[in-house]
Amino acid sequence: MLGFLIRIGPGEALVKQIVSDLVEGGSLKYMACANPNALVEGGRDELSRLCLLSADYLIPDGVGILIASWLLGGRIRDRVTGSDIFLGISRELNEKGGCRYFFLGSTDDVLGKIATRLSADFPKITMAGCLAPPFKEEFSPEDDRLMVEAINGARADALWVGMTALKQEKWVCRNRSRLNVRFIGAIGAVFDFYAGTKRRSPEWALRRGLEWLPRLLWEPRRLWRRTFVSAPVFLWLVLRERMGGRAAHIG
Repeated sequence: MLGFLIRIGPGEALVKQIVSDLVEGGSLKYMACANPNALVEGGRDELSRLCLLSADYLIPDGVGILIASWLLGGRIRDRVTGSDIFLGISRELNEKGGCRYFFLGSTDDVLGKIATRLSADFPKITMAGCLAPPFKEEFSPEDDRLMVEAINGARADALWVGMTALKQEKWVCRNRSRLNVRFIGAIGAVFDFYAGTKRRSPEWALRRGLEWLPRLLWEPRRLWRRTFVSAPVFLWLVLRERMGGRAAHIG
């Protein structure tokens, strides 16, 4: 789809695969979330594109991906969200005896709330460390070094990254080779959802593929662009690919 290889299949199967990777060891695996906004931005910026392409697991996090797959005659039928994967992995690992997590992103307040809830929900999982990075458009090499040192010093097994879309993927790409973890999940707003600092859309919206609508009403200034700019561009690119029989790119 638009030149990206997006994972096919239910989230449960991916959860079991990632848990197996964590329990049995092996090479580091990295998961990113595909939604219309991410793929559009990936088409505009070569670095963003390469960072999405480098993901071992690129999951269909967004109903727009399912619609696009249907239009293109693809086989993606299951929406798999970052929340699904985070909670699914945590449940499995808690049952298997635990794991060491590191959370990178958001604010100290959000990270504190995550720590409190994690210990209650999954008592066998250890929050080995967390870090709220500086709020800036671009991180310096020194910022990256300090973050990598904090993560490696915590001896974490899994790293969860919660920054804005594509900023987090770029950070992972720059630093992946220096990280001593077994799994990295770039899950963005899941930090806020799990901490309870932002509401996730109600169940009726999730069932109907309208998760974007309540979130747009709650955060119009932050989400208007991806709704009214990225979404139409994504649809145009998908239709162009369908008509041309080839991946369309933003020139």
